[in-house]
Amino acid sequence: MARLHRLKYLRLSVNNFSGKVPSWFGFLHQLQFLSLKNNCFTGSIPCSFSNISKLETLNLNFNLIEGQIPKVIGSLINLRELNMRGNKLIGSIPLSLSNASRLETLEISHNSLQGNIPEGIGNLHNMKVLSVQYNQLTGSIPFTVFNISRIENIAFTMNSLSGSLPNGLCNALPILKGLYLSRNKLHGHIPTSLSNCSQLQLLYLSVNDLTGEIPKEISNLNELEVLNLAFNRFCGSLDMEIFNISGLKIIDLSFNNLSGSLPPNIGSILPNIEELYVMNFTNLIGTIPHSISNCSKLTILELSHNQLTGLIPYSLGYLTHLQYLNLGGNNLTSDSSLSFLTSLTNCRNLTVLYIFLNPLNGMLPASTGNLSTSLRKFYAVSCKINGRIPNEVGNLSSLLDLHLSGNNLAGSIPKTIGNLRNLQRFNLSNNKLTGFVGDHICKLQHLGAIYLGQNQLSGSLPNCLGNVTSLKEIYLDSNKLSSNIPSSLWNLKDLMFLD
Repeated sequence: MARLHRLKYLRLSVNNFSGKVPSWFGFLHQLQFLSLKNNCFTGSIPCSFSNISKLETLNLNFNLIEGQIPKVIGSLINLRELNMRGNKLIGSIPLSLSNASRLETLEISHNSLQGNIPEGIGNLHNMKVLSVQYNQLTGSIPFTVFNISRIENIAFTMNSLSGSLPNGLCNALPILKGLYLSRNKLHGHIPTSLSNCSQLQLLYLSVNDLTGEIPKEISNLNELEVLNLAFNRFCGSLDMEIFNISGLKIIDLSFNNLSGSLPPNIGSILPNIEELYVMNFTNLIGTIPHSISNCSKLTILELSHNQLTGLIPYSLGYLTHLQYLNLGGNNLTSDSSLSFLTSLTNCRNLTVLYIFLNPLNGMLPASTGNLSTSLRKFYAVSCKINGRIPNEVGNLSSLLDLHLSGNNLAGSIPKTIGNLRNLQRFNLSNNKLTGFVGDHICKLQHLGAIYLGQNQLSGSLPNCLGNVTSLKEIYLDSNKLSSNIPSSLWNLKDLMFLD
């Protein structure tokens, strides 16, 4: 193949090639496009690549390539795309890359690169995509990076970058669409110049040490679709009105020192919202507005660990696309029949429902069994739920995790629990359940953990329990069990906890 001197285009992607990257590629002087992505190449990048002076695209994504990025790569003055994502590269980003003046895409994420981002990267005035995510870079982001007027995506997520964002952050970034700076060590305020990035669609600043109030200038980002400011130290009162951007699809403000309440007109402020995360605020109070039903595209609603009060609105049932609902850890209430659960039966895509640690003071309705057949997790821990567990719970055929501990549930464990053939964790501990631990438990052949401690269960343990070979944890403490421990339990080779 080294004799194919007129070859311009070579694409060997998505195969199972292994061994070192051939150094004889350096003889293909006319090569303009070379892609070896998604293979199993090992070793280092050959220095002979510097001989391919006409090369415009070099794609080595997703291999097992080691060593450093060779300095000679910077001599490829025609290079427009350099992709080396998902390898095992070490060392620093070579300064010589700043000589590749035509470079438009630099994608070297998911490696083990260290050191600082070279100042010279800011000289690459044709750069459109700069992505060095999931590495081990340190130091601050050079101000020069924010002077590349053609850049559309800047991505440094998951490094150890420090320093603050420059005051003139967006003064020279007229077409920036994505800014990904999450999971670093950035501090200071969000600069008000952010509003000058008028084309910004995706803003990720989560898991840093950013402080101050969220600037109202965010409301000028008319193209914004994703805003992630979670896990910082933003403070002050939350004014949701600033997010009145019609195209906004995802907002995550969780784990900040914010206070306030959800606005009564949230449905008109966020008509296109798909994912809303408002979790672990210092002081989020008030009620869940009924108008949230107008956020008809919501798939994820995360409001846990706040100080919300009032009735859980039945209007949540109008969110027919809802897949994940977490209202846990608040002071929310309901009527005695927990009718909000009945309304949620309209949410046919619901897979996760968390309502734990709320003083609901009611009984599980039979309609609980009419919840989505896609429901995988149902947590209603310590909710002051009383009465019997309805037989209809056995209809939730996709359930993996059922957690109803710390309530006042009475009566026996329904035999229909045996219909939950996919169940992996089953927790009814710390209730007032009576009757036997029946054979129906033995039908749960994927069960890994069973928690029935601190009840008033009586009689003997079913001998067939030893046939549920997936069991790792069995808690049956503090009951009124009698008879012998079935010898079959000693067949459970993976068992780690038996109480």
